[in-house]
Amino acid sequence: MFQVHPLPAESFSQFYGLSDEELARRNIQVHISDGASPCRVSLSDAAKGERVLLLNFEHQPADTPYRSRHAIFVAEGAREAHPGADCIPPSIASRLLSVRAFDSDHEMIDAEVVEGEKVTDLISTFFANSRVDYLHLHFARRGCFAAKVTRDDN
Repeated sequence: MFQVHPLPAESFSQFYGLSDEELARRNIQVHISDGASPCRVSLSDAAKGERVLLLNFEHQPADTPYRSRHAIFVAEGAREAHPGADCIPPSIASRLLSVRAFDSDHEMIDAEVVEGEKVTDLISTFFANSRVDYLHLHFARRGCFAAKVTRDDN
């Protein structure tokens, strides 16, 4: 069993309601969704016409060569998703993914590219390796972080 984790809403709530100018001073761009802007908090695509924030986010903060940050979308006012165990949200399942397996020292020990609708099998394969501590899902075409996946031993 596994669990997909959204980014915490409280990490971004201080940006909700700020003017475009205030956001620009924080190096955050405002975009209007075309219906295909995957929010990392709600784990869904922002609706067409919805205001989304494009900002840089450090998704791999460990002090290793794999430390990483990249651009992500967050829908303004997004509520945090709580997907069930073994559930891949449609915004992730509908895209080509890069899946990266990390050990407890935050070193990448495996990686693969897979169509999102087939990611469940790859997650199971990676977690069959006892050295794998967690996974990062990335949208392969733009390389953006999508979500973290951990084992769910319930």
